[in-house]
Amino acid sequence: MVTMQAPVARVILANPPANVIDLAMMDELQAVLETIEAQPQICATIFAGSDQAFSAGVDIAAHKPENIGSMLAKFHSVIRAVISSKKVTLAVVRGNCLGGGAELAAVCDIVFTADNASWGFPEISLGCFPPVAAAMLSALVGQKHAAELILTGRKITGEDAMRIGLANEALPEDELAEMVDDTAERLSHLSPASLAVTKKALYAWDSAHVDKGLQRAEKIYIEELMPLNDAQEGIAAWLEKRKPKWTGR
Repeated sequence: MVTMQAPVARVILANPPANVIDLAMMDELQAVLETIEAQPQICATIFAGSDQAFSAGVDIAAHKPENIGSMLAKFHSVIRAVISSKKVTLAVVRGNCLGGGAELAAVCDIVFTADNASWGFPEISLGCFPPVAAAMLSALVGQKHAAELILTGRKITGEDAMRIGLANEALPEDELAEMVDDTAERLSHLSPASLAVTKKALYAWDSAHVDKGLQRAEKIYIEELMPLNDAQEGIAAWLEKRKPKWTGR
């Protein structure tokens, strides 16, 4: 769902109860971002979910071998659109912010999180890995924090997310709206054109490296991870609501 009241656009992830990002939502996000990008009077895009979840991540069913190519292409197209957007992007995180949801929030320019929100990249528990996080998380939080989060799949609080650099501010939930409104108000007095050019300069170095890293991570995911028995077992076990039986192959 999107509302545009210049100079701010608000995009609400709405797929209750967990705001899972399925293929349909990916298409909708891509279309919405293209529409926002074409509005010169818009200077900022705010992404939010519900009180229960920013997003619990990408639909597990979309990770099946027959869907994985299409899913990665669609989701990474959305991620690239956010990264390359000329608008200042803000994520407002409440509740669960996991997997692809955490990746979407992390690539935004500014992130405000509830201090009790739950962040994480749990893909390894399915025998998989998060390609976007693999490509860019180290640049945000440092290699050691990125390795721990991706390799263990453990969850952290919004307070911890701020501490390691995933978020700008961690606040009680009832203070988030004021912080977002204050930031939107500050941005509203600035030139959308100048902000766009400044963003281009700000990320001139990082953008090329993130794109190359994401291409590499995607190639590894499709060509090396998906053929593994354990990757297929992990996804099947989750869909069948049972514990996976790892074979190391």
